[in-house]
Amino acid sequence: MSVLLTVCRDCCCGTVKKHPTVNHGRQLARLREIAAKHGGTARVAECLDTCETSNVVVVQAPGAKPVWFGFVLDDAVLDDIDAWLAAGGPGGAPLPATLELNRVRAPGRPA
Repeated sequence: MSVLLTVCRDCCCGTVKKHPTVNHGRQLARLREIAAKHGGTARVAECLDTCETSNVVVVQAPGAKPVWFGFVLDDAVLDDIDAWLAAGGPGGAPLPATLELNRVRAPGRPA
């Protein structure tokens, strides 16, 4: 599966000021490792316009709708994303309940 992970790194996401206990560099490196493991890439977006749910990660796979996750602040969420991708990810496996807790709506999308 080819996967694209997009991580926000603007005013709220990825800042020590808002999340002082998160090692943002390590988190980005881990997202890149996870993406590569599943045949994809990770990229940084300047702003995904959902600051209230930072840190934000969007998971995309060909033929599937992007899945947005907020409050990605610890390794447990990254582990869950990795396991979900291994199971098939977007369009290939149901979203586990643990990740459903982190799912957020894309900006401008109706509830």
